[in-house]
Amino acid sequence: MVASTVPTTEAERDARAVNDDGHSVGPGEIAIGVVIGRTSEFFDFFVYAIASVLVFPKLVFPYLDPLEGTLWSFAIFALAFAARPAGTLIFTAVDRAYGRGAKLTIALFLLGGSTAAIAFLPGHATIGIGSALLLALFRMGQGVALGGSWDGLASLLALNAPKEKRGWYAMIPQLGAPFGLIVASLLFAFLISALPAEDFLAWGWRYPFFVAFAINVVALFARLRIVVTPEYTELFESQTLQPEPVLATVRSEWKIIVLGAFAPLASFAMFHMVTVYPLSWVFLFTEESPVRFLLIEAFAAALGVLAILASGKLADAYGRRTLLAATAVAIAAFSGFAPQLLDAGGAGEAAFMFGGFILLGLAFGQSSGALSSSFPLKHRYTGSALTADLAWLFGAGFAPMVALWLSANYGLLAAGAYLLSGALATLTALWFNRELGQQQ
Repeated sequence: MVASTVPTTEAERDARAVNDDGHSVGPGEIAIGVVIGRTSEFFDFFVYAIASVLVFPKLVFPYLDPLEGTLWSFAIFALAFAARPAGTLIFTAVDRAYGRGAKLTIALFLLGGSTAAIAFLPGHATIGIGSALLLALFRMGQGVALGGSWDGLASLLALNAPKEKRGWYAMIPQLGAPFGLIVASLLFAFLISALPAEDFLAWGWRYPFFVAFAINVVALFARLRIVVTPEYTELFESQTLQPEPVLATVRSEWKIIVLGAFAPLASFAMFHMVTVYPLSWVFLFTEESPVRFLLIEAFAAALGVLAILASGKLADAYGRRTLLAATAVAIAAFSGFAPQLLDAGGAGEAAFMFGGFILLGLAFGQSSGALSSSFPLKHRYTGSALTADLAWLFGAGFAPMVALWLSANYGLLAAGAYLLSGALATLTALWFNRELGQQQ
């Protein structure tokens, strides 16, 4: 079944009108749409993650000690990753029945609406356990929406990339992660420093969630502008970007899905080890100001941007498989000593964050869709979405909770065990996957 190419929403009609001049949308414009879309998603992601450390333990779990409250916050944090595959299943059906514009519009409004709803969350003092239940519901709404927000733009970008620049184009979607973190970190740092603590906990923390909704609206239009183009439609109708039924894709391509989910686990585990987890450790177990650490995190994310850019050049020079394997080995080595730096004062924290983000950027820059080209064209669109869902679930969803629990009970070095497991999973997946090596 081919999705309808008739505009199904007012937003899609407006986006299509922008392209009525008939100009061809090139890789540059596709790249801009991809970066804007990913930045909006990761901004939502990091706004929630920061609040999971600084706000929710006190607002939602005030009856628990700070460590237990944070662990429960991280447990709810993981629900979005568990809900993502369900979102892919639901929105693939919407895509096939009503078209990609309707799917993307509904998904991004669900994402923005779930995020904005958190801004109105009453605390435990007002509604008791209902506060945690509502937070879990809104978090699952974010996860379902993220499953539906897959638009195939990364695949379209890859298909338009010159063969000798595949690594360069592969890293472009990944830039959204550090951009989203920089904005979220700086916004929270400003609010914490500008407001008294009681005002921040009462209402100041809610502001970034409203901002997230506004950013989603902008991102929606930027992405719709691409997905309604003749080029995208042609690829869609030729089944290059055709949404196939999820169960049929799993039955046909389960081996590639499994390998594709495990191939980026090193970078995905590393992702939370240098973004969400260290903020929780520093906030709970040191005297470090959260404002100072958020500023360190923002600067480290800027280094991550440079490292992601470098990953594109290195992948084109030496091959994506080689770079993924090399960074997995480096992450394994990092896991053996670096977490202890978080207990070595401000200089140690900065060293952990700067070194970690450089290493993350080199790995994460090439981790998205590492095996997407291994899918037959018919299943590439849905297969890539499922692979991304499972990679985030296994590699990142439980990382902050597991790392914090391990470090709190067995010391910082134990937190590296989670990171090491991700590195070993990546190396194993790359070992078994011959296709990727043949394509480089």
